[in-house]
Amino acid sequence: MKYSSTRGDSAQVTSAEAIIKGLALDSGLFVPDELPQIDMSFIESLVPLSYEERAQKVLGLFLTDYTAEEVKACVENAYGHGKFDCEGRAPVTDLGTMQVLELWHGPTSAFKDMALQLLPQLMSTALKKTGEQDKVLILVATSGDTGKAALEGFKDVDQISIMVFYPEGGVSKIQQLQMLTQEGTNVNVTAVKGNFDDAQSGVKVIFADKDFNQQLAAKQVKLSSANSINWGRLVPQIVYYFSAYADLCKAGRIKAGEEINFTVPTGNFGNILAGFYAKQMGLPVHKLICASNANNVLTDFLQTGRYDRNREFYKTITPSMDILISSNLERLLYHVTGDKAQVADWMAQLAQKGSYEVDVKTRGIIKETFWADFVDDEATKKCIRQVYGQHKYVLDTHSAVAYQVAENYRHETKDNHVMVVVSTASPYKFNGSVLEALQVETDGLDEFGLLGKLREMNDQPIPAGLAALKTKEVRHKGVCGKEAMAESVLNFIET
Repeated sequence: MKYSSTRGDSAQVTSAEAIIKGLALDSGLFVPDELPQIDMSFIESLVPLSYEERAQKVLGLFLTDYTAEEVKACVENAYGHGKFDCEGRAPVTDLGTMQVLELWHGPTSAFKDMALQLLPQLMSTALKKTGEQDKVLILVATSGDTGKAALEGFKDVDQISIMVFYPEGGVSKIQQLQMLTQEGTNVNVTAVKGNFDDAQSGVKVIFADKDFNQQLAAKQVKLSSANSINWGRLVPQIVYYFSAYADLCKAGRIKAGEEINFTVPTGNFGNILAGFYAKQMGLPVHKLICASNANNVLTDFLQTGRYDRNREFYKTITPSMDILISSNLERLLYHVTGDKAQVADWMAQLAQKGSYEVDVKTRGIIKETFWADFVDDEATKKCIRQVYGQHKYVLDTHSAVAYQVAENYRHETKDNHVMVVVSTASPYKFNGSVLEALQVETDGLDEFGLLGKLREMNDQPIPAGLAALKTKEVRHKGVCGKEAMAESVLNFIET
């Protein structure tokens, strides 16, 4: 299988090359030139398998330049060795009217672990396969969860270093502590004065700066990404849609071949895009419901066809979704239109004017698969409270956005397909907001007091990685303006 850019560069690369590069030379995103197709026998074959075995089968369809043995080793290193606190890795919990896909049982208690435990294995293997001699520097912009998951995945990996930029004051206290206490000889964490879009745009500018990349090349350093713009970050996420379907079949909640819906809390559009890929491959998915917070740029786009980031930016209790530039939407536009020149033009309009509008045909095709809505902080808190009252089940804030939007979708459409709510983080990562939603008194409690208070209400134990933060040393104290990010990169690689 070959991969090429969404924007017009016709050069084809292997999956290993796409994973090392991260971005195409024209700043487009790598996409497979064609999607593998599966049938029901493939899906049925997944039912009795472990998560690792399911991952090997799905990934093998895309990573055709990796041997079966290489894929197996990458998967076992990512998901084995006690890294996850649940045997099923990504279990589906039955809440009666909703099925909840729990993607937060990994080492950093967020769904990013599902991909970012595997990406370093894929990249390290790719470096060996391609004979690459230069060092690779991973640059990451994070709205909270990607940063820690990437740092944990890449720490002390040979030939690779990682630098994470996060918006100062724009992540939860637990997320910030997770990053600032990160150990490893090859890691750096730097706060950016601004919001997530400032950090993400700054990283994109660095990738596109030819002179700066030549400076790095002279130091035998190449840039790559661990954000979901990297194909190696996105392809592992396709697996859990197949795994969830297989688990529902195994539990007798659906019959093989029955279509189901997924509601996904969405910021950068990577998680829900993985569901789109699964559907395009042949997984029986009826609708993908895109759930946003008050930064509802995706809701507006999916409803109207106009993408406009020129709007007020809100800091919410769902910081991982506080995003106005959703990078992976570019991939969807490519797959829907097949027109690289048009996609490049829309992305140029977004960069120059902050907005673009797709044609009626494109909008119609997208709406055949996607439905969208958003909820504000108050509705999010109310949902957490109601779900706890009904099921004694604690949702984190982001998962509650998805749960409430799923309810809204059902109410508006009367669609009765089985609904899977994609749960993206442990409630312990956002304990203050969750306890406030549950109307629990928290005066005078620090972050670790809040963890203990939430444990009193939650059947799930406090994740070991979060409990350990109390005694960890803060190792990273760097702060820079968005215009000084490149300078910070040079300072890091020269130390």
